[in-house]
Amino acid sequence: MFSFQEQFSAATKSNLEAQIALMTAFTSKAFESIEKVIDLNMNVAKASLEESATNVQQLLSAKDPQEFFALTAAQAQPTAEKAMSYGRHLAGIASSTQAEFTKAAEAQIAETNRKVVALVEEISKNAPAGTENAVALVKSAIGSANSGYEQLSKTTKQAVEAFETNINAAATQFTQASAKNTSRASTRK
Repeated sequence: MFSFQEQFSAATKSNLEAQIALMTAFTSKAFESIEKVIDLNMNVAKASLEESATNVQQLLSAKDPQEFFALTAAQAQPTAEKAMSYGRHLAGIASSTQAEFTKAAEAQIAETNRKVVALVEEISKNAPAGTENAVALVKSAIGSANSGYEQLSKTTKQAVEAFETNINAAATQFTQASAKNTSRASTRK
């Protein structure tokens, strides 16, 4: 049978190892996300340079100001749509990273909670007489902490869903406004 100090020491060591593993997982996911953002930015920059060269050539070939402004208006809509697509893609990367962080944290918290409950149960079996109230208080505190975490987790998920909904709504409104402005500019020629 282990003494209280040995049990607590083993639990502390196990918890520290789990926290190191969690931080390693977070760091790995963060680097994966950074790689995705860098890749996205490189692709956007490359495509943008190519399109800019083509667009400049088209504008330079305009025969009169009306044709120049018509070409400018025609180029505005695809540019706005690409900017919104970029924003959606970037938001998608952020959202998936957040989901992976949440998943890793939830798994870690569940495992840590399981270990703490097991430790409290083991200690309560060996607790001296008269400490039942203290053990019950610790168990109650663990239950309250779990309830608080579950509520925080639900609230965070709702906030992320609301953020994604707002981003998509803003993107749709921006695209629609851009389309209206482009069609107005095209009819003014």
